[in-house]
Amino acid sequence: MSETRNAALDNTATMDSSGGTEQATNGLQRLYKPSSEVVENANVTAYMRQKGFSTYEELYDWSIKNPQEFWSDQANELGWYEPWQQVLDDSQAPFYKWFVGAKTNIVHNAIDRHVTTWRRNKLALIWEGEDGTQRTYSYHTLNREVSRFANVLKSMGVKKGDIVTIYLPRIPELPITMLACAKIGAAHSVVYGGFSVEALADRVDDANSKVLVTADGGVMRSKVVELKKIADEAMARTPSIQTCIVVKHTGHEVTMESGRDLWMHDLLSLPIASAVCPTEPVDAEDTLFILYTSGTTGRPKGVVHTHGGYQVGTYATLKFVFDIKEEDRWWCAADPGWITGHSYIVYSPFLTGATSFMYEGAPNYPYPDRWWSLIARHGISILYTAPTAIRGLMRFGEAWPSRHDLSTLRLLGTVGEPINPEAWRWYYRIIGGERCPIMDTWWQTETGHFMITPTPITPLKPGSATRPFLGIEVDVVHEDGSSCAANEDGLLVVRQPWPGMMRTILNDPERYVTTYWDKEPAGMYTVGDSARKDDDGYLWIIGRLDDVIKVSGYRLGTAEVESALVSHSAVAEAASIGLPHEVKGNVIHSFVILREGFEGSPQLEEELKGHVGHEMGPIARPEKISFVPSLPKTRSGKIMRRVLKAQALGQDVGDVSTLES
Repeated sequence: MSETRNAALDNTATMDSSGGTEQATNGLQRLYKPSSEVVENANVTAYMRQKGFSTYEELYDWSIKNPQEFWSDQANELGWYEPWQQVLDDSQAPFYKWFVGAKTNIVHNAIDRHVTTWRRNKLALIWEGEDGTQRTYSYHTLNREVSRFANVLKSMGVKKGDIVTIYLPRIPELPITMLACAKIGAAHSVVYGGFSVEALADRVDDANSKVLVTADGGVMRSKVVELKKIADEAMARTPSIQTCIVVKHTGHEVTMESGRDLWMHDLLSLPIASAVCPTEPVDAEDTLFILYTSGTTGRPKGVVHTHGGYQVGTYATLKFVFDIKEEDRWWCAADPGWITGHSYIVYSPFLTGATSFMYEGAPNYPYPDRWWSLIARHGISILYTAPTAIRGLMRFGEAWPSRHDLSTLRLLGTVGEPINPEAWRWYYRIIGGERCPIMDTWWQTETGHFMITPTPITPLKPGSATRPFLGIEVDVVHEDGSSCAANEDGLLVVRQPWPGMMRTILNDPERYVTTYWDKEPAGMYTVGDSARKDDDGYLWIIGRLDDVIKVSGYRLGTAEVESALVSHSAVAEAASIGLPHEVKGNVIHSFVILREGFEGSPQLEEELKGHVGHEMGPIARPEKISFVPSLPKTRSGKIMRRVLKAQALGQDVGDVSTLES
């Protein structure tokens, strides 16, 4: 399907985390090797030794040959009301079932099992608002609050099988509501706080929700986001909502409709809000949540995830990839309304018994060092965020993070889009102090948890998500399903099922099959991304298939062009699209956000064009570069290039409900 060519090589000399010179893999690309202390103490090293292997490669090969045994090992570390009779049922593929016959509940493992141990008094959640207000919850307190609201929901008639829509800002009531729904066997559908009226109404309708949980408002850059007002407009269009429960967060005046709208604090003061609520045993395949995604590809889809497999997958990935220890303070700087927040703010941290930190506010408000001050003040040991956030904070220079003691950090991570090497090195050097391995993770709403990712013992290459996680068989293939050669562009696919995978699309199982399984090559999960493997087997994500630009017969990944642009000292962030051209087929149009101290000009445009040509070759030289103040992004940090392209061509941009405001 494409021409074979070598990846652009990163020639910058770097140091490993122990202070020594990196080892070259092919004379040009270089590895950041973890220190011997990191390797020795890693959770994955302990598991490797437990299984009798001397290298990670041996462990991975075994996990691919014996995936059901590997996932059973992880599942056996969790609690189950009744055991499974079958690890995987593939008889109705692609509608796979995991841990068939088992009875469980994710809340049993995320809360119940901890409150019977010393962890009952351990901090489960630390929250800070933009104004500096703080709230903390031990596992004991979290259990009480979840149980109280679970009883409130039961009193509203919410039962197993119902879907509760949640439209809240980044406050503790959001994870508490999610867990309360799960505790009683109801599913939740979280709609990101601040989405449009249309987006909320459409999602309520599709889920047929009878109960909506919202707030008077959220706070961003000291301004109130009027969630209740948006919810009122949405409910006027959605006949299914019978009860709207409202959290008083900002305190500004809102309209409360008699008989429908109820304050959460009033309900929690009633006898119905008992602090004792039994957790409902559910089938491993019962629905845990619906999460709507359009991402970069159009009409939203209600992705369905279940209790059993999802809890096993998220638990194992956080444990091994971010090496969670009892003393860690973990900060996933996403929002619980996105899959990253579902999996790695709420569920997996509590499954592992970790302390999860959550912040409501902008990363650079009121000053560009807000994040770094939070890390120093709260003693955060692991930070997981998006490359777009890193690049955005890079714009302000090194002085802001240098004001703060970031020595508590021991691991860093990225999610959303491939991180360009320049940003990777800044993150590693300035934030991690050249001692913190960076876990560059690739996964999707649909996959539920990390799919391609290093572990702390993996030698790292800036810009590569490295290799598949244990038990995950990923490949780069031609359209006929045959594997691509090293350094050859192809389709990214997953060759075998995994526990955290989506089960279907709500109300549209046919779309699930046609979108993910019926495309060529048939019989594999089709990711929708283009990628390549290098000579060492490391995976490089090029971008969405519709983000690959064919110029004069050559296929160029938008991520590569953007990485070349960001490697210039003037550029903070970039996005590139292909536009039709009579001779070349397509030409590249790039959009650039400049760092502080630089201004756009025709001279700088020519300089940047020449820089890309020098880094990637003349064929990759952009036809046009536009200097812009911002780029359209999803809430998970993915740049919505289809929006840029549609705007450039004067076309309808389609669904943009997941667009960052």
